[in-house]
Amino acid sequence: MTFGETPALPADAPTLVGWKRYTVLMVRFISLFLILLVVSGFSPDQRTISMISPEKTRSVIDKMTAKFGTEHKARIENGAVRVGELWRKEDGSEKDYEDFCLTEFIADPAGLDKTFSRLEKNFEVLQGHLHQISRALREPLDLDIGPPLPIDHMFAKYSPFAHLEEDFFGNKIAFVMILNFPYFTLDQKLSLGENWDRKQWAYAKLGDMFTSRVPADVRQKRSAISVEADNYVSEYNVYMGNLLTADQKTLFPPDLKLISHWGIRDELKAQYAKPDGLERQRIIYRVMQRIIDQSIPKIVVNNDKYRWAPEPNLVYEKRNAGLEKVTSEPEKQVRYEQLLNKFKAEQMLDPYVPKAPTLIERRFNEDRQIPEKEVEKLLLAVVSSPLRQKVAQLIEKRLGRKLEPFDIWYDGFKARGAQAPEELDRIVRQKYPEVTAFQADLPKILQKLGFAGETAEFLSRHIVVDPARGSGHATGAEMRDDKAHLRTRATGGLNYKGYNIALHEMGHTVEQVFSLNRIDYYFLRGVPNTAFTEAFAFVFQDRDLDVLGIPSPGREERDALKALDTFWATYEIGGVALVDMKVWRWMYENPKTDPQQLRDAVMRIAREVWNEHYAPVFGVRDVPILAIYSHLIDGAMYLPDYPIGHIISFQIESYLKGKNLGVEMERMCRLGCLTPSLWMEQAVGTPLSTQPLLQAAEQAVGRVK
Repeated sequence: MTFGETPALPADAPTLVGWKRYTVLMVRFISLFLILLVVSGFSPDQRTISMISPEKTRSVIDKMTAKFGTEHKARIENGAVRVGELWRKEDGSEKDYEDFCLTEFIADPAGLDKTFSRLEKNFEVLQGHLHQISRALREPLDLDIGPPLPIDHMFAKYSPFAHLEEDFFGNKIAFVMILNFPYFTLDQKLSLGENWDRKQWAYAKLGDMFTSRVPADVRQKRSAISVEADNYVSEYNVYMGNLLTADQKTLFPPDLKLISHWGIRDELKAQYAKPDGLERQRIIYRVMQRIIDQSIPKIVVNNDKYRWAPEPNLVYEKRNAGLEKVTSEPEKQVRYEQLLNKFKAEQMLDPYVPKAPTLIERRFNEDRQIPEKEVEKLLLAVVSSPLRQKVAQLIEKRLGRKLEPFDIWYDGFKARGAQAPEELDRIVRQKYPEVTAFQADLPKILQKLGFAGETAEFLSRHIVVDPARGSGHATGAEMRDDKAHLRTRATGGLNYKGYNIALHEMGHTVEQVFSLNRIDYYFLRGVPNTAFTEAFAFVFQDRDLDVLGIPSPGREERDALKALDTFWATYEIGGVALVDMKVWRWMYENPKTDPQQLRDAVMRIAREVWNEHYAPVFGVRDVPILAIYSHLIDGAMYLPDYPIGHIISFQIESYLKGKNLGVEMERMCRLGCLTPSLWMEQAVGTPLSTQPLLQAAEQAVGRVK
């Protein structure tokens, strides 16, 4: 197959007519847009203004068509318009633009194919090594290898990628790619992509690479702000052993320190397995409320010196034989200052990304490849489902009490067997006293999950296990010679939570290895979006007891519990995702907001989502608890990937029944970063849908006691 005119279809295909109409309309739109800018007197940063007039673009298209032939007109129009959009004063005059287009356009299919292959090779080298540098510079902050030095924070803020785009526009490589490899909108990919072959898809993905021209100083500032927000989240620990009840009792082990990012929620979940856990859950819930409204005393954050009673919000210091009350300022609006800084960091990019001039558009149309309205529709299908009331009533029966707001994290549907949390901790610590033991056990773990011995060894050679400073995460490689890194919290050896997180992150890294090292085209590496790698992470995480060899309920009961657990988890995180989406919409509607106003808006939005979708179930109104997630602060609208991941993982799990996980996962991961709809069709034979989850949960309600 040769590229020819466009990765859509051959030049004589009927769909090309629509594509040609699109490019003509784009030329007209750009002309009108430029005229409106002049008429309105709008004066953006000079680095966002094209130096090429619409008339010149039209003239160049005509000359190129005459030189190369009408059979190339669709690709000529796409390339000439896009080059003109991003051509700046430093690139040359209008005559230079014309000469470039007439000289650098590649009409010969064989020459275009060779250029594509060379770009694949070179970009793997560039992106792979720059990613290695970036990961290495961040290690003192990301890994539990000792206290970071002040200079470590400075290095972490440096982005090796910052000048890549600027350099490639400067030497015209970016323009060569833009001119010759068409850009397709999400709508076009959705309508045309099912008819593309693998190479056509790879060509289209190459066309996505330079849709913006963000100056290096803007990227560097954005990177620095992101590091600050990440540090704020990763260093936000609560010393649970220092928490006091209103009558100054302690409820938690003295050495228990939990990161607010995931730790305190995980601790709340763990209490469902304990007969006396309710009082601890209530104090954790009060801590969450204090974090959200920022009334938490500043001196108790990541500080083991003070005792804190969250309910009366009083701070004490241990002196002599007793406790003395001390004065402490609240954290005030630091949490929302970080969120506002993230918004401003993303907003800096907006003028330079003509195809997606807001983070909202970039997240949905470029990153997720699912339209925003479609994502919202998926979320609402779960959070508004009548099934929520039935499942809530079942939870109340299992708990023997009325639901309280924190029961949105009810964790009692997990098939943990008969082991108490302390026994699970003991089993895991004995097996994995340090991360090196987990690293050594990777081949056996993978074989227990269903991977053939040779494949398990291959994957293990491409995965490195690191001790995480935060709660845990995974970072893939960007070139085949590098390795994926699995990070989990492991101070003093892995406990059950650390092990459970490690299985989750292993799902990420296995996906990352397959979708890079065994992909046919480099530009197709990865999966459609973050939700898909989250889906595989959930698949692995759900098998944690199987890997440990701990008996769990029979298959029918286990499937029913899994359906209810996934539904309730999706119901919870779906509301959180809606809050995240609505907060970013609000910030774009109110760009001059301050941290106090933003805090009030976040809490109002969280209460509104709660009142609409949760108050009818819990019987309590105006609860802001959906705003507790730290990803709301540093994730830049990352949270919707979690409920989508649950939905996808359930579809994948349903498909995998009776099949080998290792074989099927490799096949799926080798599909690459197609659109989610097409990926799902090819992976499991059905489009992305909530129906498998809702139907399974509906059936499970009557089976589970």
